Amino acid sequence: MNNRTLHTTLLAAAFALAATGVARAQDALTAPQVRTQLESQGYTQVKDLEFKDGMWKAEATSANGKDVDVRLDPRTGTVYPEKAVSQLGEADIRAQLSAAGYSDVDDVKLKDGLWKAEGRTAEGEKVNLRLDPDTGEIIAVERD
Repeated sequence: MNNRTLHTTLLAAAFALAATGVARAQDALTAPQVRTQLESQGYTQVKDLEFKDGMWKAEATSANGKDVDVRLDPRTGTVYPEKAVSQLGEADIRAQLSAAGYSDVDDVKLKDGLWKAEGRTAEGEKVNLRLDPDTGEIIAVERD
């Protein structure tokens, strides 16, 4: 492969990667949309809204008047209250991550309404994962 062909191939790969990032950004909810989603589910006094660890996080008052921390899936808007109870166990989460191609899975725990774990991708990259407490679906992946 000559230098021009290599340059063209790398440039095409960079554009493809950039386009993927743009598509993801367009699929993600914005802060105003997150606020609207919370309010439509009965939360009020939404404050400290921030995007952290691959998810939206906020403090709010629930419909029963209690102050709660919540997290939202940036793609679907699913709300995860901090006191969620899971029907899944640690072994279920480990099995799900293994089936999804993650290795060296460690530090699996239910915290702040979500399953959290650390692991490595098939390419060996260290990541922090957030999973749905009911389904075990991966909802956020952040590089470690």
